Amino acid sequence: MAMAFSAPGLARRIPYTRSPLLFCIRKARLQSSVAIRFAAESGILCKEEDKDCISFALRRKEIERTDSSIPQWKTLSSEDVGIDTSMISKPTRLVLNGLRKQGYEVYLVGGCVRDLVLRRIPKDFDIITSAQLKEVRKIFTRSLIVGKRFPICHVYVLNTIIEVSSFSTSGSRNGFNNYITKPSNLNEPDYIRWKNCSQRDFTINSLMYDPYKKIVYDYLGAMEDIRKSKVRTIKPANLSFTEDCARILRAVRIAARLGFCFTRDIALSIKELSCSVLKLDKVSAIPANYGFDISLGQFSIYLLILQGRILMEMNYMLAFGSAEASLRLLWRFGLLEILLPIQASYFVSQGFRRRDASSNMLLILLSNLDKFVAPNRPCHSSLWIALLAFHKALVDQPQDPVVVAAFSLAVHSGGSLYEAIEIAQNISQPHASFHEIVESNHKESDYSLLEQVVDLAVSVDAVICKMTNKQYVSQAMIKYPQAPWSDLVFIPQALSMRVRAIFGCVRSNERGPIPKRSRTINHDSLAMGILPEVRHVFARIVFDTVFPRKQNGQFNNVEPTKR
Repeated sequence: MAMAFSAPGLARRIPYTRSPLLFCIRKARLQSSVAIRFAAESGILCKEEDKDCISFALRRKEIERTDSSIPQWKTLSSEDVGIDTSMISKPTRLVLNGLRKQGYEVYLVGGCVRDLVLRRIPKDFDIITSAQLKEVRKIFTRSLIVGKRFPICHVYVLNTIIEVSSFSTSGSRNGFNNYITKPSNLNEPDYIRWKNCSQRDFTINSLMYDPYKKIVYDYLGAMEDIRKSKVRTIKPANLSFTEDCARILRAVRIAARLGFCFTRDIALSIKELSCSVLKLDKVSAIPANYGFDISLGQFSIYLLILQGRILMEMNYMLAFGSAEASLRLLWRFGLLEILLPIQASYFVSQGFRRRDASSNMLLILLSNLDKFVAPNRPCHSSLWIALLAFHKALVDQPQDPVVVAAFSLAVHSGGSLYEAIEIAQNISQPHASFHEIVESNHKESDYSLLEQVVDLAVSVDAVICKMTNKQYVSQAMIKYPQAPWSDLVFIPQALSMRVRAIFGCVRSNERGPIPKRSRTINHDSLAMGILPEVRHVFARIVFDTVFPRKQNGQFNNVEPTKR
């Protein structure tokens, strides 16, 4: 199921005392048709006032660098890299064709090209064009230019928002790219493309694809990093993350989703700058002039973007099919105790080590969530927040598996407690063994079970309230004094109310909306947060976690225990 958080976070200023420039260049090697690799192995940590000093030092490094250390840019045919154009969504093709018919150059750019190369369905598609944004608006009347610092145009077509940026706008950015040496053999079109690619965050996001010429442009060695499954910043990692700390969370999200590894300088920089994510903006409002209807799923995602960057990034990690891997990476690199200190305290109590490959109930809940969602089929944030709150309630007060089964069935049915209890008592399937699941030694009466199920619902509701309480969150890691202090709450009150509504029917022992009967998941409804759909998936995740199904004669993930 899904779960989300919001709240004001810490805005502590982090002292930057390290020397402004210390990085080295590894010798790169040339391999067949793949770009030569350049890696900044140690970081740059700077204040704003240090940038002139760094700029000078970086330019000096450029002079000292030989041409052989510069990635050799190249073009590749889509056939060579295996791009299947049928994976480009219809709304994206309509926008591409609309711009192309008006004589403008159009390209797909960023993570969507990377995903196409990897034969993955992209989460979304980003387009860049030679047209100015005001010209894009003339072509597509249902569109809106958003953003002040880096404006883009949101084009609404077929229930989908397509983001379109312009070379003219991106070219005006004063990105700090002095250390990047311009290749000597670029013509004017290549220079424009190279300049745009060099302003991006990670090399694997710097690919540009012309869907009409069927050409992929790789100016910064992205294909080599994809081949080696590496996440590498275009600028030195410390500098890149200092300029935009949201890139830290984006790096974790990309690595978790793709199963990629960080370069050494990214790994060190994330640990050094982890607390800087507390500076990310929180709540804003929906612009009043967003004057067209959008699909419910798209609107849900758009709300996340507007409500807060941390919530948006956490949702990208947990709602798009890589929740378990994301939580592991957040824990490994010291971010979990900042973003989700309640869950970090659970890992500490379990003796879960940063490089531990074993699983626990929380990770299995998220693993089961990942089975129901995907980059192009996300869930609403209320689902993963509900799972986190439910698990915390079990940590505080372990429950009998029958109680948990009845609780999940009651959530699914919208509050039919007696029916849920009757079904739960007749379950013969073995249950999983967790610290959070404690089997009773005697058979409970229906009334006693009903009380326990309601009490569990009340406990989950109380946890949700605690998760939005800064004082409670700040005390979560009190037994772990070496962890960074955090009282970050990024779940808005409106969102917490939506989460509480999931369990309200059980807590009040009253029938709610008509429950979902089909086992088929409506992913549009799930992304929108339609209550019966969220309850349906939540119940399936909880039930499959406590009563794992057999696969090839073996139970999923955990050792079952006979009742």
